[in-house]
Amino acid sequence: MPEEQLTGRVRQWVDGWVVSRGAADPVDEPWGWTVAVGNAKEVARHVVPVPEEAGVRKLAATAPPGTWLKLFAPDEVVRPWAGDGWESGGAGFLMTLPLAPAAPGPPPAGYTVTTWGRGGVVKVLVRAGDGRLAARGQAGLAGRVAVPDQIETAADQRRRGLGALVMRTLQHAAWEAGARDGVLVGTPDGRALYESLGWTLRSPMASLSRRAD
Repeated sequence: MPEEQLTGRVRQWVDGWVVSRGAADPVDEPWGWTVAVGNAKEVARHVVPVPEEAGVRKLAATAPPGTWLKLFAPDEVVRPWAGDGWESGGAGFLMTLPLAPAAPGPPPAGYTVTTWGRGGVVKVLVRAGDGRLAARGQAGLAGRVAVPDQIETAADQRRRGLGALVMRTLQHAAWEAGARDGVLVGTPDGRALYESLGWTLRSPMASLSRRAD
């Protein structure tokens, strides 16, 4: 993907992610954006859509503990640039999907689905027959873009199609709310699910965090 298009897609992801997580508005930087997150594990993050070695080394050298770097490049390429004191948070994958008005279909027998929206965030909860959490997810809405986030399935509920159900429900609810494009960053495990639902891989992403001394 050309750098300009990649930067635009990353900005869409940032805009929806801050809505989903209740983070501060992104602050423009020469290399990307800084987002104040404000929790103990992540005070702030620097998002760099087109990382360059000199710039990453400078960011890594000056960032305080509790800072995360989100670098849209292969982990094995950019991780050495950060140097000592930084830990890998795992590989990620920027993916996109044109949204469509497709009903998600009924849940498997014995499961119930609840969908609601508040403050620009659409949420989906799937419960098992005894009321326990089976799967969940949410999406931050930023104009015509929806950013699915925190998609998870309980360990004892996997391989039953619940993750796909959550995603289809979120996609449909986002479309009904006015979103027309989906953008997300998925994990290696999530990537297979999203590709099965038609999402397209756009870029790898390295996630690095600075350890506290």
